[in-house]
Amino acid sequence: MAAPPAKTAHLLSSPDDVETQFYDALREGDIEKLMAAWSDDDDIVCVHPGGPRVIGARAIRASFEAIFANGGIPVQTEHAHRVRSLDAAIHSVIESIAVPSPDGLQQAHVVATNVFVKSTQGWRIVAHHASPGDEAVRAAAGSAALDPPSTLH
Repeated sequence: MAAPPAKTAHLLSSPDDVETQFYDALREGDIEKLMAAWSDDDDIVCVHPGGPRVIGARAIRASFEAIFANGGIPVQTEHAHRVRSLDAAIHSVIESIAVPSPDGLQQAHVVATNVFVKSTQGWRIVAHHASPGDEAVRAAAGSAALDPPSTLH
């Protein structure tokens, strides 16, 4: 029996479309849909919350396959901040993820940066960097910061 055809990337006419496909794939646990949003470039990079830097499509795929072994990720994005040029875009979002706990579902917050480039194949993700956050991060994202941050990078 022949293998089913691989899912192809769709809705890649803008960085927003790619980001939508990426997060839909995370929720669905769909590795083919997720990888179709990534660039074919060997230098793509992903950092999962609290994890090491993962470089290259093969390594990124393996990391998400391990995550998807438990099913999709119940993630929603909010407080998007977007910067875009003709052939590159950077989106900073707060990911809200429902996490089971002894007290029921709790919301975990992750600060994520998604970098997109426009290629001959349309827009694609070249970097996804996610860092653990907390409720204060989510609350601060909803308002303009008036004071300089106390944490320096």
